[in-house]
Amino acid sequence: MSLRIKPEITARLEGAKLRLLRDNLALTRDELAERTRYSAKTIARWERGEDRPRDAVILYLEAELAKRRAAAGHASDFTTVDLFAGIGGLRLGFEEAGGRCVFTSEWDANAQKTYLANFGGHEPQGDITRIDPVDIPEHDVLLAGFPCQPFSIAGVSKKNALGRPHGFECKTQGTLFFNIEQIIRQRRPKAFLLENVKNLQSHDGGNTWRTIRRVLQDELGYYIHPKIVDAKRFLPQHRERIFIVGFRDKTGFSWENDVILPPVGEGPRLSAILHRPDGSELPEPPYTDEQGRVNRKYVLSDHLWEYLQEYAEKHSAKGNGFGFGLVGPNDTARTLSARYYKDGSEILIKRGRGNPRRLTPRECARLMGFDKLDGSRIWKIPVSDTQAYKQFGNSVAVPVVEAIARAMRPYILGRRVEREEQLPLLAS
Repeated sequence: MSLRIKPEITARLEGAKLRLLRDNLALTRDELAERTRYSAKTIARWERGEDRPRDAVILYLEAELAKRRAAAGHASDFTTVDLFAGIGGLRLGFEEAGGRCVFTSEWDANAQKTYLANFGGHEPQGDITRIDPVDIPEHDVLLAGFPCQPFSIAGVSKKNALGRPHGFECKTQGTLFFNIEQIIRQRRPKAFLLENVKNLQSHDGGNTWRTIRRVLQDELGYYIHPKIVDAKRFLPQHRERIFIVGFRDKTGFSWENDVILPPVGEGPRLSAILHRPDGSELPEPPYTDEQGRVNRKYVLSDHLWEYLQEYAEKHSAKGNGFGFGLVGPNDTARTLSARYYKDGSEILIKRGRGNPRRLTPRECARLMGFDKLDGSRIWKIPVSDTQAYKQFGNSVAVPVVEAIARAMRPYILGRRVEREEQLPLLAS
C-alpha cells in the first residue's frame, strides 16, 4: 500500500525546500522574482506553504546551486575571450563547462545591451579592428563567431545581385577573420572555437576555406578539427553551422570520441518551445496577453499573408525554394534568419483558424537554446522585438556549443580523458 501525502503537507515541504535553496544561493525574493518572472508575493506564498511551488523554479534553483558547487570544486578553471560576441551564445555555452570570460568585443549597441543584461561584469569593447591585440588579456580559449554574411548562401546571392564583393573580397566583413589571426598570433591561446555558416567550406570553389585552413594550421601551427553540426540534434530547428575546434598542442581530441551529439531524428519538436495555446502558461506581456495566450500582434495581417503566399507561389513556379515555412507543434523549423525581423516570413506557426503567426522573441530564445527547455534558464530580452529577432537570428545554438565546450574542457586543462572513463557515445 503506497503512502499518500496530503497536498497541503506537500506544499509546506516544497515551500521549505524552496526557501532553503534560495537561502543557500543568497537570493532575495525580489532577485528570484526577477530571474523567474514570478512575483515576489507568489514566491512568499509558496514559501509559507500556501501553494505548491512550480517544479521549474525548484529545478532552476537546484541547477544554480549545483553549478556553484561544481565551480567551487574546480581548482583549474579556464579563461575565454568572446569576439564578435553578439549576445553571448558562445560564452554562455563555455560558461556551462567552467569557462570564465575576461574580455568581450561586440560593436552593436543593442547587442551590448542584451549582453550586459544577462552577464553583467565587464562591458563589451567595440569595433575589433580598432583594438590592438596587445590590449586583449591573456586567455586560454578564444571564441569567435566571425561575421558570416560574406560567406553565406543568402549573403553571396544578395551581393552578387547587387554587384558587390563577397567573401574575403568584402572589405567590411570578410577580412575580419584576419583580426582573429592577429589575436591568436599575439596571445597564442591553448585553444579556440570558431563558428560560421556551412557554406564557408564551399564558398568561392573552396578557396576561402583553403585560406582559413592554411592560416590556422600552417601559419599559426594549430591542430584544427572542423565539423558541420545540425542544431536539430538539440533543438527543434534545422540549423547547420561549421564549428572549427583548434588546439595549440597536439591532443587526442576527436569529434567522434569526445563530442556527445544526440541522434538527428530524436531532437525536440516545436511544441517544446511554443507558448501554450490554452493560456496555461504564465503571462509575459508583450509576448502574451494577460491570460498567457500569444499576443494578437504576432498574427499576420490579411494583406501580408496574401503577399507571402503569392511570393512563395511565384518562386515555386520558377523552381526556387524561396518563401515561408509553415510549421506546427510536431514539426521542426527551418533556420531562424537574422532577417526574421523584416517580416517573419521564414518560420510561420499554424493556428487552428485564421492566418498563421510569427514566433515571439521568447519563443526565439527557446528555439536558440538561450532559454533552457526545462525552465532552469530564462534569458532576459531588454530590447525591442525588431532587435531581438535580429540578435537571435545572428546567434548560435547554445546547446551545441555546450556539448563542444564540455568535450574540449579536459584538453584545455591538460587532462587526457581515458576512453574507459568517457560516457558512451550516442548514435549519430
